[in-house]
Amino acid sequence: MSGFIPAAKPIIGNEEREAVDRVLRSGMVAQGPEVAAFEREFSSHFVQGRPVIAVNSGTAGLHLGLLASGVGPGDEVIVPSFTFAATGNSVVLAGAAPVFADIEWETFTLDPAAVEAALTPRTKGILPVHLYGHPARLRELQEIAARRGIALYEDAAQAHGAALDGRPVGTFGTFGTFSLYPTKNMTSGEGGMIATVDEALARTARLLRNQGMERQYENEIVGFNARMTDIHAAIGRVQLTKVDAWTATRRSNAAFLDANLRGVVTPPVASGAKHVYHQYTIRVPEDRDGFAVALKEEHGVGSGVYYPIPNHRLPSLAGFARDVHLPETERAAREVLSLPVHPSLSQDDLERIVAAVNAVAGAGS
Repeated sequence: MSGFIPAAKPIIGNEEREAVDRVLRSGMVAQGPEVAAFEREFSSHFVQGRPVIAVNSGTAGLHLGLLASGVGPGDEVIVPSFTFAATGNSVVLAGAAPVFADIEWETFTLDPAAVEAALTPRTKGILPVHLYGHPARLRELQEIAARRGIALYEDAAQAHGAALDGRPVGTFGTFGTFSLYPTKNMTSGEGGMIATVDEALARTARLLRNQGMERQYENEIVGFNARMTDIHAAIGRVQLTKVDAWTATRRSNAAFLDANLRGVVTPPVASGAKHVYHQYTIRVPEDRDGFAVALKEEHGVGSGVYYPIPNHRLPSLAGFARDVHLPETERAAREVLSLPVHPSLSQDDLERIVAAVNAVAGAGS
């Protein structure tokens, strides 16, 4: 057997190291000119020039975006349960209640019909997640939000460059947030971005990011320290020049897997959607965990399960989810398995992944 193929592999090159050294030599390592430049470049690259605020994590982006949008005690925000806990956590941290709605089978994203059923007079907004890099059902969710007079927000943590009908995610809602964690499609080492609908919301988010002040010692509101450093921004600026090529490779790798895998359910792509394959997630209806063990131990192929415990069953969030019935969420949590799709894969790696999945699937049939 050749070497182990990991499920994810962050790429940090000499250019990123040189950018960090440049910042360290400058003596300006906290939030400064690199952050401002990164915000401008990210805005132009991903969100059609929307105002962008750099923060120290994707979770901070969600939290501050909700607070800046006026979400607080007494409000409800509809979220998926099948996602990382940061989505629900951010609603709770804003003082509101997450209301968990089911996902649709095809895209692992919020089902508009389930969202309709979850609406109450306390609903402030809808917060879909563009899970695994596939855009949520934004057309339908926008229509629901407009008809009911509520807001649409976007968790685009995994979806840099994803789009629907040619329009990039992060531009449909009042705000959209992106994560820059090391395993995402691009990274700043750690960090996040908030893209806002207008400059007024952006200013509030900037105040919240920086202890509530725009000018030193002139604190206008109570805020946080959620700033991004120039060190992190310098890494992100370099990654921004590479992410399109990496995304093209991810999509090419996914197309190869689509064409050659047998015996498993490959990820469908909705009409008009551009999937950026943060994860390439198949379904294994029978003994998913045994399938993953066989891939690793018999074939040296890594995989990941995102997410085995839905948010509504986590001890931290279960108190917000009494008497919810989310059958597609539960089904996905049992069946999903993410295969390597990252841009470091060689053609030999891809062929090994295909051979391994097809062998394990065949053995279990």
